[in-house]
Amino acid sequence: MRQSAVWAAITLRADLMSSFPIDVYRRVAGIQIEVPKPPVLIAPSGDQLTMREWVYSTQMDLDRVGNCYGIIVERDGAGRPARIDLVPHDSVAVRVKGTEITYQIKGKTYQRNEIWHERQYTLPGLAMGLSPIAWAAWSLGMWSTAADFANDWFTARGIRPSGLLKNTAKTLTDGEADRIKERFKVAVEDGDILVTGNDWDFTTGPAVAQDMQFLATMGYSDQDAARFFGVPGDMIDVATKGSSITYANITQRNLQFLITKLGPAVARREDALSSLLAPPRFVKLNTSAVLRMDPETQSRILINEVQGKVTAPSEARALMNRAPFTPEQIAEFEQLGIVAAGTPAPATVITTEGQST
Repeated sequence: MRQSAVWAAITLRADLMSSFPIDVYRRVAGIQIEVPKPPVLIAPSGDQLTMREWVYSTQMDLDRVGNCYGIIVERDGAGRPARIDLVPHDSVAVRVKGTEITYQIKGKTYQRNEIWHERQYTLPGLAMGLSPIAWAAWSLGMWSTAADFANDWFTARGIRPSGLLKNTAKTLTDGEADRIKERFKVAVEDGDILVTGNDWDFTTGPAVAQDMQFLATMGYSDQDAARFFGVPGDMIDVATKGSSITYANITQRNLQFLITKLGPAVARREDALSSLLAPPRFVKLNTSAVLRMDPETQSRILINEVQGKVTAPSEARALMNRAPFTPEQIAEFEQLGIVAAGTPAPATVITTEGQST
């Protein structure tokens, strides 16, 4: 967060993600029908957070550390989460023992089905998601396995203290801890092989420090940071050579950003939120907020859609925050010799002589 481009990129993504209206649909005979939203998609944390705040907070954590967490404190009659209270990412330790995953939050252990855990940029064999910077470090660093990466990244090697060697199976006495420490130091100093068990503890706090250290050590610029977070530099005021973003093409620019950069994150969030619903219901985020156009362009597109019978006149007026035509308005159009949108056009009759009336 010391680099302003990082702050600008994650804030832009969280702002946009939280601004998308959430719609719930079910598919009937191949057609998606909108249905009412359950309470968990209106006030997911009760009166603590609105849905927009909840989405904003979780997206910030997803982009900062690749994970967001919440404690499932209430369930509905079918056993699905009805209330999810978010917790700070740095208060959570994810413990992996073989295939079993548990969570430690403020000294209390939670099972997998008691925690809401969204992940971003996942790796096979790794229980944690990665931030965009960690994903870039993995891709560029070419760690041989996910375990090697986890040991290096999530334990923040190179940041004081220089290392953390933790036994998750039992509490060590002072004498035992000292002996293990000496053996560990000898193995590392001599370049010998270090053997560990399959019990891992991951915490995202050190991972945040690793993100910033990676940027600083590699000397990456604001443009590099924007690239890591999938945000075009010009959108966060980072100068980009050869770019020419003008008022005339800003809509196309936003569409490109939505499709190539933000779209995959939107799809992942839709999948995660859909898991709160009973099938065949699913969640769609209305991304049209990104594609808001100037009034002239919007009117031209809506007129073309009405004429092409893609959009009904009442739907087009609703998109412009206007009520459907009243009978008085239709009569006024007719007095002026104008056919109001949505009224039947005069019929054309072909006579036997080939003349039309």
